[in-house]
This record gives sequence, structure tokens and C-alpha cells, in this order.
Amino acid sequence: MPTTLPYGSWPSPLSAATVASASPRIDGARFVGDEVWWGQTVPAEAGRTTVRRYRGTIAEDVLPAPHSARSRVHEYGGGAWTEADGQLVYSEKADQRVWALEPGGAPRALTPEDPTARFGGLTTGGGMLIAVRERHDGSPVPRRDIVRIPLDGSAATDPALLVPVVGGSDFVAQPAVSPDGQNLAWVAWDHPDMPWDHAEVRVGALSDGRVSEWRVLGTPDAATLQPEWTGEGDVIFTDDGTGRWNLYRSGADGSVQALAPADADTGGGLWVLGTRWYTPLEDGRIVAVRTDGGDEIVLIDGDRVERLPVPIVAGAVIEDSRGSRVLVSGSTPDGSSGLWLVDLAAAGTAAPIEQVRVEQVTGADAAVGAEWFPAARKVDVDGAHGVVHAFAYPPTHPDMVGPADELPPYLVLVHGGPTSHVGPAASAKIAFYTSRGIGVLDVNYGGSTGYGRAYRERLRGQWGIVDVDDVAAVAAGLAAEGRADPARLAIEGGSAGGWTVLGALVRTDVFGAGISRYGVGDARALAADTHDFEARYLDGLIGPLPEAEAVYIERSPLTHVAQLTAPMLILQGADDAVVPPAQAEAIRDALAAQGVAHAYMLYEGEGHGFRRAETVIDALERELAFLGAVFGFTPPGVPPLSLA
Repeated sequence: MPTTLPYGSWPSPLSAATVASASPRIDGARFVGDEVWWGQTVPAEAGRTTVRRYRGTIAEDVLPAPHSARSRVHEYGGGAWTEADGQLVYSEKADQRVWALEPGGAPRALTPEDPTARFGGLTTGGGMLIAVRERHDGSPVPRRDIVRIPLDGSAATDPALLVPVVGGSDFVAQPAVSPDGQNLAWVAWDHPDMPWDHAEVRVGALSDGRVSEWRVLGTPDAATLQPEWTGEGDVIFTDDGTGRWNLYRSGADGSVQALAPADADTGGGLWVLGTRWYTPLEDGRIVAVRTDGGDEIVLIDGDRVERLPVPIVAGAVIEDSRGSRVLVSGSTPDGSSGLWLVDLAAAGTAAPIEQVRVEQVTGADAAVGAEWFPAARKVDVDGAHGVVHAFAYPPTHPDMVGPADELPPYLVLVHGGPTSHVGPAASAKIAFYTSRGIGVLDVNYGGSTGYGRAYRERLRGQWGIVDVDDVAAVAAGLAAEGRADPARLAIEGGSAGGWTVLGALVRTDVFGAGISRYGVGDARALAADTHDFEARYLDGLIGPLPEAEAVYIERSPLTHVAQLTAPMLILQGADDAVVPPAQAEAIRDALAAQGVAHAYMLYEGEGHGFRRAETVIDALERELAFLGAVFGFTPPGVPPLSLA
């Protein structure tokens, strides 16, 4: 017989420490000889990124502590490591130089000591190592190009041997060398566009290792991404000119062929350099991610498209392929992340898809049983700007129920970006709340990826309006259905999600509390302070400066602090270069001046997003204690939080 206890006060085996260690982030994977190597964050080691492999049944570090493979190109990095001739090649977080490491040996430098240079998007092809280079050398804005790095280490002492391959744009990404080493394909875009607004796939011949001329593939004004070469010398790419990111094949003669078009996306926001949404196999078939709310992994074989039996539903990335084998990372319905090897050798043309072999390479085992994880329920609500998409996770406990006369509190999660996406995956953080009797609503507001270009562009010029209206509409809709207590709705978001949290608190009366993680309160300050990758992002989200300055002022939550009356918890990284601490401290000071209950925590050593285990634990416990203090329940197992 279940025990009845007030929502929010249920005992749970999911501690904050469990959440911090539940699902280490996979950061790239490669086939190396007969082995699989993968990048993985280590929260217990200050969030460093190691590269691991299995030796027998034991996972060992190829990249030992204290080294960390993390790039800072575009600030968000990506493609921080690859493999060349059995060596690990990586961008070291501490100095941003590229290093090579024989397993068991000592790192040796491949690029010169230069504090102004960063490298990311590392890849090999045609017998060469290439990378995206970003230089902060005193120019008005950082300069970026694609460079060839000698593997013999000669450029470490002679910078002239670091060969510039191609530039000519504000941003470059996803370089790919043809199998014969004669051609290069890459992605390029310029301010004020973001890569999901407009980006070009360019293809040019390598002459003496450099590209001087190129042709452009894809639909004009589309976001064209991820060029990949076939064995025949054709280029496959993804293009959203039809409103969805679909695959196309371009021949050397200029012909273009659509490959199994669908009302789903094979593509997304190019926030990090190493992201891949598909891979061509040697036999001409393609393994791809398709996203329409949730992710699925499909096999494209001419006109035949079949879903592969891979348990991933969110955050899917196609990491690498060799022969008939593919490495895929992502999250499962219970929110655990991992890496899977998919072997298609037995699934030839017209063969049953059940013959595909799927093996999990790595991933954390669930700390508790499946009965503790809520099932995602798809929620679609009619909002002021159209249908709004979300996933709801009800309170879930094998032995507890809430009082019959009580509705549960709900925490509404707002993803960052704002051009990002959440899938139907009940993460350990979500289960941390739901197992205690607190429901969670995860919202893909207008502007999110995963639903096509029109849904993404709903936010264009409307940031601070559409996102706020959408999260309020979904939360109010949940309460109207009788599933959530309308007096105990809280909202939480980080970065751009923090902006929406603040906007929802000052522009609506739906939420009774807010949690802002490194959130934006002043759009003009963000435009002035943020890094170059996002320096013109607000042109599309709000409008260009100085023409739209009045709009920036009106939209900024700090302009409307008189309406900021709900209790707040503010969490911030001291080393955040994307949204500096001044933004969080301005909100804190405004709350203090207004006499609004609040708490503020600044985490030393953390940037934009928390990586250290101790930070993740402390932040999560503070959030739970904050909700208890505001909504009148006592969560067991966490210290109480005092509000100023």
C-alpha cells in the first residue's frame, strides 16, 4: 500500500551526488585500430575531458590527468580531439595548443606556444591533420581559418610550417578532406548570421595544400551544414531550404540529388564544432539522426528508410563509422547518456533490420531502478504564437503518493540557446525532482530546433516575447488540466533560458518562483560583453544596434524590476565569458533593493555551464531547498536555504 506524503517531501534514493555522476558527457568517439576511443567528462576531476578506451573489460585513460581535451574555439569548442596513425591528437584546455600522444607516452606539441591562438574541429583526411584556428591577436574581432598541422611536430618550433588552408569568412567549421586529398569541403558563415540562419557548404581544390577558389553547395539563404565525402568523390550535405534539414548529394558535375527527404530534421544548431548528424557508409548507405521532437537513428538505403534499434531519443550524434560499423552517442528515455556501436554487416539491402547488432560501448548504469524514472508525456498547447511543444514528467515514486486533495508543484525547465532543443529523456536531474514529488515540464518554446525552420524562426525579432508567452502558455495549460498546482509553479533556465525565466517573472503572473543559472538580464550588456560567436546573435533575436536600442531596453528584464516580485535563486560561474557575473549581480542587487526574497551563489572556477561535481551537487541541493522554502514543503536530505 503506497504511503501518502505531501508532494516535495518524498524520500528519494537519488541524491545530488548521484545526479552529478549519473551521466558523464560523451565528447566524441573514434574507431582506432581494433579499439573504440571516446571522450568523456570527469566531474570528479574538475570537469576535465579525458579520452578513454577499453583494454579487455577495463576502461583506461588514453589521456591521463591533469590533461584535458577541450577547445575554446567559438567559446563552445568541439572537435577537441581526433586520432592519427594510432596517436591521440588533442587541443589542450590549459594552453589551447594541439598535442599528440602515443598511448602510454608523454604529450608532444604540434603547434607553437601562442596565447593568442585556439584550435578546434580537429580532423584527419587525405593523409593530413587539419583544424579550425581562431586567433585573438589584437584585431577588432578574432580571425578564423582552417589550417594544416604537420604531424611530425615541426610547427611547434617553426610557426611558418603551420599552413593556412582557407579563410575568407568570419566563421569556418566542419572541414572535410576528400579521400584522395585533392579537395576540401567546409562550412562558412559571416556576421550577423548564426549557422542555423544562413551558412554555406563550400568545396574547393587543394593546390599546394591551399584553397584559393571554391563553389557553393545548397539552397541560397539556407543553413547548409556537415559536408561529407563519398568514395566516388561526391559530397553529401544537409540543407534546410525546404523548411527541414534533409540530406542531398552533389556530384562533381554540379548535379544535386535529394536523399530520402522527410518531415524531420537531419541537422541542428551548430553550437560545437564536432557535431555530426549522419555518416555515409562505404557501401553507399547512410546512417542518420532524424529529429521531430525526439530523435531516432535511421538507415537510409536508397528509397528504403528504417529506424535502427538504438535506444537513443535525445541528443543524438553520429560520431564515426568504419566499414559497416557506426558509433552513436546520445541519451535514452531514462536520461542516461552513452555510446553505442551499431554493426550493420548483417543488414544488407532488403535484409531484416532486426539483424543489426547494437552494443553499448560505455555509459553509466542507472543508480536506481527504472521505477524511479518518469515516462515523458508529449504536451502540445495552443499558444499566442501557435502550437508550443513540451515534455511533461509527473511525480513518480514506487512507494509514495500525494494527498488526494493536493496537486503537485511543478518546475518548468527552459533550455538555453535559445536555439537549442530538449528531447523526451528523463535525465537524472528530472528524476531527482519527480522522485520527491515535484513534477517537471521541459519546454521547447518557439525558436527551438527539432521542429523545422518555421518553428525556429518564430523567435526572430521576438526574443523576450515568444519564448515568455510560450513557457507561460504550457505551464498554465498544465495547471488548467488539473495536473499541477497553479500556485506552485516554478521556472528554471540557464543562459538564454535564464533570460526567459526573468522575462516570465516580470511579464506574467504564472510563476511563483524562479531559478536563474547564469541568466541574461540586460540585453544591451550582453551585446557589449559577450564573445564574438554570439556578438551579432541578438541582431536576429531582437534587432540590430543602435537602431533597435529602444527595443533592447524595453525587452530587458532589468528594465522592469518593479515587476520582479517572485522569490529567486541565482547561480553563476565566476569565470563565465558568455554571460559575465555582472549580469547575475545586477539582478541580485535589484532584488535586494526591492526587498524580494532571494539567494545568490557565485561558483569559483566555473564558466558558462557547471562541470565540477561539487558545483553540480551544491547547485542542485540549493535548488531543491529553495523550492521547499518558497512552496512550503520540507525536502529530506538537503540543508535548508535561507533567503535574504
